[in-house]
Amino acid sequence: MSEKKEQNRVLIVDDDQNIAQLLNLYISKEGYDCRVCDRGDTAVASFREQGADLIVLDVMLPGMDGWQVLKEIRRDSRVPIIMLTAKDDTFDKVLGLELGADDYITKPFEPKELVARIKAVLRRTVRDEAPPEPTVNDNTLRFPGLSISLETYEVVFNGTVIEMPPKELEVLYYLASHQNHVFTREQLLEQVWGFDFYGDSRTVDVHIKRLREKLVNSEKFGWQIKTVWGVGYKFEVKS
Repeated sequence: MSEKKEQNRVLIVDDDQNIAQLLNLYISKEGYDCRVCDRGDTAVASFREQGADLIVLDVMLPGMDGWQVLKEIRRDSRVPIIMLTAKDDTFDKVLGLELGADDYITKPFEPKELVARIKAVLRRTVRDEAPPEPTVNDNTLRFPGLSISLETYEVVFNGTVIEMPPKELEVLYYLASHQNHVFTREQLLEQVWGFDFYGDSRTVDVHIKRLREKLVNSEKFGWQIKTVWGVGYKFEVKS
């Protein structure tokens, strides 16, 4: 008899009982093991006690809002998180990405679309956990004044550890591991977020902007993230 495949565990966090029940129904039908929390503080406690393979997280919650939950979980976990936002607001989307969300969907939404996004994010997670191509020094890239580690998810710039959400670090790592090579926004979306990412190219621009703010005056070390107008971005290293 073949061994039963372990189910992915999805934590649904939403205080709207109707939405939570609907999500539970649709996601469970796809073979996922679901549980529901209706408060932000209990969601954090539930995750820390029982874990999850993916979290669907509403922004407006009692006890602790979705942004606070996201920040708390990102302190010690890279579990995929899909944010539910009540309005199609660019600020909310940008904030979620900056805090480390993996995707977002705006209410009202089609449950089938959310299920598709869950599958896409989990596929990316499996791919990201596959052994990476060998690089120097145990998945750590080093340049003058800069080190980027995929092993510890840590960036050190000019002697200081720089706090970065996972996707920011991954964009930086990908560009730096292909120094002086120009990538379009679409190529970066494909390579860092995955084939099925539902966002648009502005997502890349937001991450590049934040990286530049954190790596200010990097050109004095002989490298910089450079815009190639009309094409995309590259990690330029002066010879």
